[in-house]
Amino acid sequence: MSRIAKAFESGKAFIAFLTGGDPSLELSERLIAEMARAGADLIEIGVPFSDPIAEGEVIERANLRALRAGTTLEKLFELVARVRRTSEVPLVFLTYLNPVFRYGYEAFFARCREVGLDGVIIPDLPFEEQGELKGVARENGVDLISLVAPTSEERIRRIAAEADGFLYIVSSMGVTGVRSAIQTNIEAMVKLAKGAAEIPCAVGFGIGSPEQARQMARQADGVIVGSAIVRLIEEHGENAAGPVREFVQAMKGAASGD
Repeated sequence: MSRIAKAFESGKAFIAFLTGGDPSLELSERLIAEMARAGADLIEIGVPFSDPIAEGEVIERANLRALRAGTTLEKLFELVARVRRTSEVPLVFLTYLNPVFRYGYEAFFARCREVGLDGVIIPDLPFEEQGELKGVARENGVDLISLVAPTSEERIRRIAAEADGFLYIVSSMGVTGVRSAIQTNIEAMVKLAKGAAEIPCAVGFGIGSPEQARQMARQADGVIVGSAIVRLIEEHGENAAGPVREFVQAMKGAASGD
């Protein structure tokens, strides 16, 4: 069984996101360990990019901080390799297509396999254009994780039927960022997806409080939180480990129904 599959094996999964290298690679490595110890079942590492079109202001600023600190894709591969020496927590890159294209598709996924990266999310890669990458990813044992937005029922079924790892359900249209309320009928989207394939479904975009995590976890297999964690890192900088650990513990408890 893959590490990603194990993340969903025993109850509701809590998935935590940070931007790699924000504000330093050293802190990112420390925070990944802290989040895993605090109960994160899977950790997404954002690969900083100069034009992150799906991101709101909080993660956009984190991208710029990480780039100014000299973060590169290769340095993040090295970070994953270091984490793998001591941890089996599932790790996933969230990256735009351009860095993968420039690295070379085959070289990129071979490097993912080499360092122990479990999956990749590419928000600007349409499902209809996954073909070449999905084949290379599967050859290397890496899940190319699909996103599905509140859209047509037939498209949700089609994406779910071919999904690997887990299905990332986008709770709201627009860019990332904490929202005061999530109006989308997540339960209906999950039902459509499950009707097409037995794929775990995790909800992201806009979740920032324990109550929202509890609400979303009732309707899906997992909850993804990014902007709220990145905001804590922005506020506390190199002293973010404690606040992030406490937040992840609270969110994991809420997602689990505690």
